[in-house]
Amino acid sequence: MSAHVGVGPGTRLVRGRAAALAGIVAPLLFTVVVLAQQAARRDEYSPTAETISALEAGPNGWIQQFNFVVFGLLLLIFAVAVHRGPAADRTGALGPVLIGLAGVGALLAAVFPLREDAVGVTYDPGYHFVSGFTFFSCIALGLVVTSRRLARDGRFPALSRYVLGAGLVAAAGVPLMVVLVLPDDAPLHDLAGLVQRGILWLVVFPALVALGLCLRAGGAPTGQAGAR
Repeated sequence: MSAHVGVGPGTRLVRGRAAALAGIVAPLLFTVVVLAQQAARRDEYSPTAETISALEAGPNGWIQQFNFVVFGLLLLIFAVAVHRGPAADRTGALGPVLIGLAGVGALLAAVFPLREDAVGVTYDPGYHFVSGFTFFSCIALGLVVTSRRLARDGRFPALSRYVLGAGLVAAAGVPLMVVLVLPDDAPLHDLAGLVQRGILWLVVFPALVALGLCLRAGGAPTGQAGAR
């Protein structure tokens, strides 16, 4: 006689809450590591003028590469929680997929890092721009799409509006960075680090933490709490 042991709703709920924790840890851990690197390199690195990726160039650049890897992997895990948390709607898995692709963008930032030439100038040897564009565009669209699913679920009305607003602001930040900030002759180029950190630390990261906290506390999706 054999018995089949399945994975019940309680186990799925625990796993979903564990995955949701990744959305809280990812931005907090990433920020702590960035701040520590800035403090250690304060004599030769400007967080106002230089983007976070510039920490990959120069001495000990591997630290930021590793930071990107951990951040990307945690985002991939968090995408699972976003898929399992809110009740499904017509957008299906699109929101979680986009958040997962943002995680892939972070991983690519580690694979194709910025470098420093012989005179100390940071440059992109190839494809790093693609990784940054992938991350920012996908996380912005992922938040917007996920907000629709949160709204249809019914348990997260305030969160859905907040995530939508964050996604729209982040989406507006993509062309801002591409046109007005990143080019060497752009009017805001000398504030590249400040603008990038503003988008991340004031818009994207708080939305990820709020989403992770609510998914951990929200329980099973509507209509599935008593599923067997």
